[in-house]
Amino acid sequence: MYAIQTTKLQNLLRILLGVFMIMAGIGHCTFQRLEFQAQVPNWIPVSKDLVVILSGVVELVLGLSMIFWKKERIRIGIALALFYLLVFPGNIAQYTNGINAFGLNSDKARLIRLFFQPVLVLWALWSTGALKYFFYRKQM
Repeated sequence: MYAIQTTKLQNLLRILLGVFMIMAGIGHCTFQRLEFQAQVPNWIPVSKDLVVILSGVVELVLGLSMIFWKKERIRIGIALALFYLLVFPGNIAQYTNGINAFGLNSDKARLIRLFFQPVLVLWALWSTGALKYFFYRKQM
């Protein structure tokens, strides 16, 4: 990977996103476990609880990596963006099935939430320098 410099703002937002991921991972494994289970689509062929626990572990690892593994921040940003894409069907399932969780108790609120997933993808890519990496890689 190319050495891509990031700004202080990018670094601050990368760390903030890492903290959010750590908090979400803790929530997956503890006090928000049932709410996260409500988001797992019914077509997933394994236990909803297992999906929630495993995704929580992934969130903890990605969150810690976003904060501390600076040398691999571009790869981690790409991995986090992919993770957001992989869990997006859960958000869609929550909307289409009308599932109340996390204070999202109306179709409007659940629909609005769907539009925040692309923001998270871009946040992960921008804050780690991955967007700039993709741009420069195409020029070479």
